[in-house]
Amino acid sequence: MRPANVLQLGIKELRSLAQDPLMLALIVYAFSLAIYTAARAMPETLNMATIAVVDEDWSPASSRIITAFNPPYFSIPKLITQPEMDRRMDAGVDTFALDIPPNFQRDLLARKSPAIQLNVDATRVSQAFTGAGYIQSIVTSEVSEFLKRYRSAASPPVNLTLRARFNQELKQTWFGAISNLMSNITMLSIVLTGAALIREREHGTVEHLLVMPVTPFEIMISKIWSMGLVVLAASALSLMFVIHGLLAVPIEGSWLLFLAGTTLYLFATTSLGIFLATQAGTMPQFGLLLMLVLLPLQVLSGTLTPRESMPELIRDIMLAAPNTHFVTMAQAILFRGAGLDVVWPQFAALFAIGAILFVFSLRRFRAFLK
Repeated sequence: MRPANVLQLGIKELRSLAQDPLMLALIVYAFSLAIYTAARAMPETLNMATIAVVDEDWSPASSRIITAFNPPYFSIPKLITQPEMDRRMDAGVDTFALDIPPNFQRDLLARKSPAIQLNVDATRVSQAFTGAGYIQSIVTSEVSEFLKRYRSAASPPVNLTLRARFNQELKQTWFGAISNLMSNITMLSIVLTGAALIREREHGTVEHLLVMPVTPFEIMISKIWSMGLVVLAASALSLMFVIHGLLAVPIEGSWLLFLAGTTLYLFATTSLGIFLATQAGTMPQFGLLLMLVLLPLQVLSGTLTPRESMPELIRDIMLAAPNTHFVTMAQAILFRGAGLDVVWPQFAALFAIGAILFVFSLRRFRAFLK
């Protein structure tokens, strides 16, 4: 391998990428707005859910229920009339509409078990599912305290002392930001290297490379380091300015250690991108093949759901995937402040998987050039 050839070929790839405005826009979007919006929308817990109340009783009991809905779980309840309730629900103004019937307090005191109607906009699935349970709990608690004439908390037989580590406020935004960063690193590293190879084939520049004094090994290495460098720089800037800056997610561990692990991971995923590009003849075929590969990798790697909740066979199979080890390593470093003495098995696994993918990709790449 001649380093000068690898350097010049890599610079050629960077220049080619710089002349592709759509690909540049995808990189900027994936590591900025996509991470920010996905992280802000991540929480499934209730946050300022809109609720309206039809109070047909106007009693102290109904007022007590209405005033129990407060931020941050619910917005301040809007008092409306019954004809307005369906109209507002149809327009998507309210997620919840509570209808307190006439003589509600009188029936309560007479122990008649009156019913309160709760209308839910189920198109807002996460808030509808969680919010209905919150509302039932709030109404039950307020009615119980009203009938007892005093507020009291039931004394449980066992007290559970909760101490949350690494994310004391249990913010889903922290988890969502890091998860989306890892997902976008996987996607962009595969897409950029695969698109670079297919673009050269469609433009006919592969034949130009074949008549030059360069080897397939040098061509492949140049694509790997250039596209990997782009993704590594974009992920570092995203981690610094978007995740740590805008979203205020604390980074507990070493930034350099995380970037070193990301470099090993990019070695594996860029090799995978070249392998997929050699299997696909055109860009549309590459996109279809990418969906078949990316979806299982993202869903089963532990990024979205814990691996412990998966069948044991799936867990064993996914140990051969590089992003399984990358997710474990990234979460350990960024969330728990782990050092190299903790994550070295993931580093070793990423290096081994990357080397295997590189050998298979190089063999396929040589056959692709013939």
